[in-house]
Amino acid sequence: MKSLGIKKLYYSISEVSKITDLEQYVLRYWESEFDELKPAKNRAGNRIYTNRDIKLILYIKNLLRDERYTIEGAKQVLKTYTPEPDTGEQLELIDNPKSKTKIQDEQLRSDFMEVKRFLEDLLQKLNYEGVEGKRS
Repeated sequence: MKSLGIKKLYYSISEVSKITDLEQYVLRYWESEFDELKPAKNRAGNRIYTNRDIKLILYIKNLLRDERYTIEGAKQVLKTYTPEPDTGEQLELIDNPKSKTKIQDEQLRSDFMEVKRFLEDLLQKLNYEGVEGKRS
């Protein structure tokens, strides 16, 4: 449960992974590819991400996954990227995305089965009418 009075300033790589729905190795790889993405490190040497870092990661994710840029293309777009000022908003962790996917998959399966039954019925009717039409 979140404390309502204290806003978080820094996030660990595991928290950022949950917020962005990206694997930790992807975050580390992007850090090596994109000069703009350089999270600070704490005394223990662990990465600490700010809200600004996370917004940049989400922007890169959008470029690569949704807009289908290559890494080189995304680098060109990032040259003109200006981050929004930090509003101090608290970012939400994505809770168990696997369970949501499973529910979606079950619904999709049900919908596809319904469409399959409809098409099979339609095919039977068309075959039946084709046979009846030849008899006349």
